[in-house]
Amino acid sequence: MSQPRDDLAPNEEPLFNIGAVSRMTDIAETTLRVWERRYEFPNAARTAGGHRLYSQQEVQRLQWVKQRVDEGMQISQAIRALIRAEQDDNPLHGPFASPLLQRREGDHDPLVMFQQRLIDALLQHDADLADQVLAEALAVFPLEFLILDVIGPTFHELGEGWSAGRIDVATEHFATNHLRHQLLVWMRTVPPAYQVNPVVMACAPGELHEGSLLMLAVLLRRLRWPVIYLGQTMPLSEIASFVNEMDAAVLVFVAMTEAPARALLDWPHWLPEASRAKRPVVGFGGRIFVEQPELAGQIPGVYLGMTLQEGLETLDRMLHEMNPLLH
Repeated sequence: MSQPRDDLAPNEEPLFNIGAVSRMTDIAETTLRVWERRYEFPNAARTAGGHRLYSQQEVQRLQWVKQRVDEGMQISQAIRALIRAEQDDNPLHGPFASPLLQRREGDHDPLVMFQQRLIDALLQHDADLADQVLAEALAVFPLEFLILDVIGPTFHELGEGWSAGRIDVATEHFATNHLRHQLLVWMRTVPPAYQVNPVVMACAPGELHEGSLLMLAVLLRRLRWPVIYLGQTMPLSEIASFVNEMDAAVLVFVAMTEAPARALLDWPHWLPEASRAKRPVVGFGGRIFVEQPELAGQIPGVYLGMTLQEGLETLDRMLHEMNPLLH
C-alpha cells in the first residue's frame, strides 16, 4: 500500500476503501466508479495493487453532493456547484463547512436576496425563473435554510399581498401552487424513514392554507421521521379511524385562522383514546396562535410553538423520547 505523505492534513490522507465509502455515504460502489469515470469525481488515490482509497475530505465532498442530489439536483449540477463554491471560496454547508454559510443582517443576507428574487419571479408568473432561483440557493444553502428563510417568507408575503389587494387571486394561486409542488417533490426525495410509528399531519377542519403544514412535513422527513400527509381541511369525524389504522405516534393539526382553530376544541370527542391515553399525541400550531395566544391555552393537546422552527424542534424531541433506541 502507498505510504501516507507527511505534508497532508489529517483529513486529506487517503484512508478509506471504496466499500467503506459506499457505506458512509450511501452511494453504491458502481455509482462511485461511474461518477469518477464520467465526471472525474470523486478523487481517489490508489494502492500499489490499484485499489481506490479516499480521504475524509473526499468523503465529506461526496456527502455534500449526495445531499444536493437527494434534494433534486442533477449529479452534474451538484458537482459543478461544489467545484464552483470551492473555487470561489464560498463556505459550503455540511460536515466540512467552517464556518457555515456567512449570514448577514437585513437586505444583505443572501437568503433575503434569494427570497426577493423568488417572489419577483412568481409575481411575473415565470415558473422557470423561480425554479432557477431555488436551484441556485440549493447550491450553497441547506434545504432547511431554504424552507425556513426563503419559502416560508414567500408564502407569508403572498398571503399578505393577497389580503391587502396587491396580488390578485390568480397570481396568488399560481405562486402558492408552484411552491406547494416543489415542497411535495422535496418530500419524495429524502433519506429512508425510520421504521417507527408515523406522524399524521392535517390542516384543521375548514383550514385551506397548508403551506406551513407542508413545510413542516418536509422538514420532519428530512430528519427521517415517517410522515403521512393529509393536507387541507380534515374533518375530525373522519380522522379517528385513520390514525388508529396507521397506529400514529403523533397527530399534528395546523390552523391559520380562528374558526379552524376553534374547531379543534372538539377533537377529544372524536379521538377519546388520544385524549385519555395520549396515543397518539395530538399537537397543534399555526399563525392564529401567535396572533391570539390565549387560544393556545384553550385547545387540548401539545402546543408546538410560535414558529416553524420551534414546532420542528418540539416534534423531533417528542419523537426521540418515544423512540429512545434511535439516540
